[in-house]
Formats: sequence, C-alpha cells, structure tokens
Amino acid sequence: MAFAFIFPGQGSQFVGMGQALADAFPAAREVFDRVDTALEQKLSDLMWTGEVDELTLTANTQPALMACSLAAMAALDAEFGVNITDAKFVAGHSLGEYSALAAAGSLTIEDTAKLLRIRGNAMQSAVPVGAGAMAALLGASVEDAEAACAVGSEKGIVQIANDNATGQIVLSGEVAAVEAAAQAARDAGVKKAMMLNVSAPFHCDLMKPAADAMEGALAEACILPPLVPVVNNIQARPISDPDDLREDLVKQVTGRVRWRESIEWMAGDGSVDTFAEPGCGKVLTVMLRRIVKGVSGNQLDTPDALKAFAKEIKG
Repeated sequence: MAFAFIFPGQGSQFVGMGQALADAFPAAREVFDRVDTALEQKLSDLMWTGEVDELTLTANTQPALMACSLAAMAALDAEFGVNITDAKFVAGHSLGEYSALAAAGSLTIEDTAKLLRIRGNAMQSAVPVGAGAMAALLGASVEDAEAACAVGSEKGIVQIANDNATGQIVLSGEVAAVEAAAQAARDAGVKKAMMLNVSAPFHCDLMKPAADAMEGALAEACILPPLVPVVNNIQARPISDPDDLREDLVKQVTGRVRWRESIEWMAGDGSVDTFAEPGCGKVLTVMLRRIVKGVSGNQLDTPDALKAFAKEIKG
C-alpha cells in the first residue's frame, strides 16, 4: 500500500473541531497547547466552545485547521505508530500546505501557527470589504473556466483560484469581473455558476499585498527539507528543496491551487492508492471521488478513525 496524507484548507472548520482528539490523546492535546502558546491566545477554547463567527475569521481559521491536522498526526504517531515517513507524499489544499510542511518536519508547529496568523490577517486585509468576490463553476472544465475568465476580464481582474476536482472550479477577483465570468459560464452551458459567500477573493492577483507580507515573513522562517516530498499547489509535483518550497508558498497566495492535478499526479505517476485526510471533516476525501477512481480515502478526525486507519496501514 502506498499512501499520502492530504491536509484540508479553509471551509472545513466547525465549533468543536479537534476536541475529541484532545480528550482522547495526550499527544494531540500537546499540539493544541503549543499552538495556544505560540499565538498567545487560547485558540483551542475558541475552537471547542467559541462563537462560529469568530472561529471563521481567516486569522483564526487558518491556524485552527493546522492545529487540528497536526494533533491528528501526533496522535497517529504516539498512539498507533503511524509516522509521517510511512507516507509516500504529503499535500495540502491552500493553507493545508502549511500543515503538510509542518507534518513533514519542514516547519515547527510554533512557526507554522505564527505564519498562518500573519497569512490570515494579510489575506483578510488585502482587499477592501465588498471589492472582491469568488464564484464556483460546477460541471465546468478548465477550458470552460478560462473562457469565462476571458469574458469577465473585460470588467476587471478575474482568474481561476482553485482547480479543485473534475467539474469543480472556483473563480476569484473583482466583483464585476467575477459576476461577468459567472454569467459567461452560464451562457456557455456550464451546469451551475454560483457566487460564494466568502470574506475575501483568495488566490488571485488582488492578494498581492498578502503575498508581499508572506514573502517577508517566510524570508525569516526556518524551512528544512521535508521528511517526505510535498506535492505543492503551484507545481502539482513533489518538491523537497526548501528554497523552492519558500518561493512557492509566496506564489500560492495569488496563484491557482492545482488540487485536481496534484491528486492525479499522486495517483498516477506517484502510484498512491490510499489517501488520508488528518484533522477536520472530509472535504478532500469527497473530492477524491470526483478526481480519480479506484483509490481509497480516509478521514482522520476521530479517535476511532485514527485507530481504524492505523490498523489498515499496519495490518
């Protein structure tokens, strides 16, 4: 069995996230404590008993999702003997790439939490409220989405933000441009084009101020070679050189999340037949079914799920 860990991005959060892991496993609890200390905030309290509106603030959501993923990884290792080096690759969706790097030993948990706090604040403040928008195109190909963006670009900035799965593409940019692109997609016969309720237009050129902020923050961060290769969002191929990882984390802020291609590569050239999603929910596990056939997906968000996965891996 060849497997990869895939780490979720924004949208998987919910109040109560990770509490079952912290209650069941001391190693998981330690991860939450380390993140709380690094941020000088009881983020774990917000995650478990806080208000959903505060949890969904980008500056809180990003480190919270990372903490949940790394808590699951710590418990897998300490309680069940499943180590990151048992995996062939790691990958993460948007902010999940930071979780992947921390899991693979490239970043410390503390540095990852601080970087994601900077990233969350920078992305939220990069564009004035109401100036940006995102839209999901369902049933669209990349070519359909690019054609829609070409029409929308007459109104301003609009580009593909996420190539999530076969027939699931997200656009991002200025409001008028995204609306025009969504309408162009409908006119072209795309199954569904709907505006999304988001706090900012992520992964487009409007995020340039956030990319600049991350370039400065990452320049000072210690990034080590990962223990297993990281299939990153920018190249959709395995990367291990710290300088390349650092450069692509900056590009990722304004660049396309090439998730479909990443999964296709791991399942194809990478020969991965099993994927495991540590942390929160099953967003990426569900996407798998739309991208490749014949692979196994595992959501690792409860003590029982961790135990079952470890049994599958270890036999």
